[in-house]
Amino acid sequence: MSQQSRQLRNQVIQLYRTEYPKGSLWFHQRLKNAFIRNKEIEDEEKIKDLIKRGDYVVKELESLYQLRKYRALKSRYYD
Repeated sequence: MSQQSRQLRNQVIQLYRTEYPKGSLWFHQRLKNAFIRNKEIEDEEKIKDLIKRGDYVVKELESLYQLRKYRALKSRYYD
């Protein structure tokens, strides 16, 4: 295994271990299906693109969670 592929593997594992707002069990079931769908991909550029897409999804989930939290606080104090 080359150094580049080890780094990509570590990035994928780190993405998999990220904490998610709805809980790890809910998200990891869906994430595992995505990993299984893409397990045959060996092109390093394609793997990098998929890692970027995964990071984007994580950031979107975090922002949606923060928005939901903000709306809950706003409704408690201002309505």
